[in-house]
Amino acid sequence: MLEIALQGILLGGLYTLFALGQSLMFGVMRLTNTAQGDFIILGAFAVIAGTSLVGGAPMLIALAVLPLAFGFGYALQRYVLNGTLGKDPLPSLVVTFGLSIVIQNLLLEVFSADPRSIETDGLNTLGLRIGESLSLGVLPLIVLAIAIVATGALQWLFARTALGRSFRAVSDDREIAELMGLNAKKVYAFATAIAFVLIAVAGALQGMRTTVSPSDGPLLLLFAFEAVIIGGMGSFWGTLAGAMILGITQQIGFRLDPGWGIWVGHIVFLLVLLLRPQGLFPKTRG
Repeated sequence: MLEIALQGILLGGLYTLFALGQSLMFGVMRLTNTAQGDFIILGAFAVIAGTSLVGGAPMLIALAVLPLAFGFGYALQRYVLNGTLGKDPLPSLVVTFGLSIVIQNLLLEVFSADPRSIETDGLNTLGLRIGESLSLGVLPLIVLAIAIVATGALQWLFARTALGRSFRAVSDDREIAELMGLNAKKVYAFATAIAFVLIAVAGALQGMRTTVSPSDGPLLLLFAFEAVIIGGMGSFWGTLAGAMILGITQQIGFRLDPGWGIWVGHIVFLLVLLLRPQGLFPKTRG
């Protein structure tokens, strides 16, 4: 059981990174990004393309992708997604779904359907032995540490900074926030820019951890969405907890039968959705 719990927590760290961008965008704008998983895969392939061009240095390439992701997210929200926001969620769902299709087909044209990975010089195979029978991967431990730091940083940003107060203001009441002098469209753009930095980090780490292909996006979106719903929409620590719960339940399923892992996670998600649709740790106002 200890091994299952530890492996589930490590898997939950990766799911946290998949989900934090989604949680941020929904928490600020009430926008559900249905292209979330495809943007994660796009981030992975951006690093893969960069390493192919310069002949290595995946960590440096991944760092170089982050400011590009920030700028892309800002421009996408400012000039595309802001026009879809309103009381009706359908326009944003349709637009992001369209982006999902475009990204998948673009990646298929450029990279083909062959799975690829980011070379890490053996980092993805290193293990840290705990006792005689338990070994934890070094890369999954790094992913977990990054997930916890990212969650804490987002919580600090929202609670302690002027930008975070702007996020909370436009989230609570956009009209009053604009009367107080805030430009809601710019605030939304900054929120999406930060979300896309998290998406790029998730994509790079996913590509280092395993192989990726252009068709992987919808499954990653599903994991991200389930983590956010289980934890509570718009709650960062809730997203972390939801991802951990999803990871542990999947590991329990894998231990029962190799084909049950993802299915058991889906069952837990449906139970939470039925019994507590606001999530286990929903965002509180105040």
